Amino acid sequence: MPEPLMTRRRGVILLGAMAGTAWASEAMKPTQRLSLTKAPILLEQQVPRVLDGWAVDASIIPLLPDASLQARLDVLYSQLLARTYVNRAGQRVMLSIAYGADQSSEATAVHRPEFCYSAQGFRVRGAGRHILSFGAQQVQVQRLIGEMGGRFEPITYWVTLDEHATLPGLSRKLDQLRFGLKGQIPDGMLLRVSTVGLPQEQSFAVQQEFLETLYRAISPSVRSRYFGS
Repeated sequence: MPEPLMTRRRGVILLGAMAGTAWASEAMKPTQRLSLTKAPILLEQQVPRVLDGWAVDASIIPLLPDASLQARLDVLYSQLLARTYVNRAGQRVMLSIAYGADQSSEATAVHRPEFCYSAQGFRVRGAGRHILSFGAQQVQVQRLIGEMGGRFEPITYWVTLDEHATLPGLSRKLDQLRFGLKGQIPDGMLLRVSTVGLPQEQSFAVQQEFLETLYRAISPSVRSRYFGS
């Protein structure tokens, strides 16, 4: 076969293969948004401002991102909630929840406390992973310590995909893959609490007490979207 003809044939085969790959990739993209199949997440309405023994302290606002990071978060997340609660003993817990209808990629990692606090000038170090129990529900959480100047801020957080609580890393990526193979786009959130002005162990104890109260206050109809199931 003449060389030019062979070259043209190879080119046609290569183009066909590339087109087939592109079509297959497009056809396999997840399309089913799970957020549209369940009760909507409405952070302001579903997270009560008054809990059992706790109420919002509007005088203190949790750490917020700078303007450039906030602009990115506004694109990545559908809803953001930031509140400070105070109990009868005067202990305060800062609560931050970021909800996104599309959690199919790692793009939302920008809001992880490790990165968010570091971007604000904090030195952040790990304080271990722990299991918190809420009734029969157990949630694996990441604990951190954020420090800047004289500010000492223990932090607890986890993320959810659909109705599954997890942490960033391999397990979350495997969950994302599992949803993707089923053609599903999971929603999810990052839930973070922190305290200032208390020793480390007392901080984590107060945070757990607050989270147990929050768990009971969230309606059972959407509780698994916040705490997993």
